[in-house]
Amino acid sequence: MNEPVLKIENLSKTFAVSKNKIQPLNNIDLEIEKGEFTAIMGPSGSGKTTLLNLIGCIDKPTEGKIRIDGIDITQLPESKLYKIRRDKIGFIFQNFNLLPYLNARENVELAMELAGKFKGQRKQRAQELLRTVGLSGREQHRPQKLSQGEQQRVAVARALANDPAIILADEPTGNLDAANKREIVKLLSDLNKKQGTTILMVTHDEQVAAHTQRTLLLNQGKITQ
Repeated sequence: MNEPVLKIENLSKTFAVSKNKIQPLNNIDLEIEKGEFTAIMGPSGSGKTTLLNLIGCIDKPTEGKIRIDGIDITQLPESKLYKIRRDKIGFIFQNFNLLPYLNARENVELAMELAGKFKGQRKQRAQELLRTVGLSGREQHRPQKLSQGEQQRVAVARALANDPAIILADEPTGNLDAANKREIVKLLSDLNKKQGTTILMVTHDEQVAAHTQRTLLLNQGKITQ
């Protein structure tokens, strides 16, 4: 049997605030199989962003282990964590995080440039990905010339650029109107069903979570299904 794309064991995170200790995550176990589309929900302050930061190699746990595509990331130095973020994880953010001075194609290409891919290869792959997310003909537009829904599509294409093991989506529909929200959810669902893309998505929206294969609740430091 293949190892899960993401395996979390006994994961805890503690922060010191003044003289107090806050523990948003307490002894969590979680497995995400290849090809799963999973939502994590929970009230504000429940630790959802903390969990994504740990999985995304942005922060380190106080205790426990995280394995991504078979690699234990919890003790890796920053030089190797950078490569995990670059090669194994695709990020989709609520605020899109596109570079305003680059056009859509260049924003997608940047992820591949950092991975050392050749210019011709980057351009072709970026154009293919923008076509996949429904942005053919918009490759030369900078973010300010794109709607919010189109900007998020560019962000999805960028997240896919290096063929990551898992996509981490942090409230990807949080800044979108109802119509664009439906389109982005459909896009993510189609990527999962047609291409087998593994997605772990944090959302506060039950209608968005309803399109995933399973929904987990994070509350008081624990995950329940």
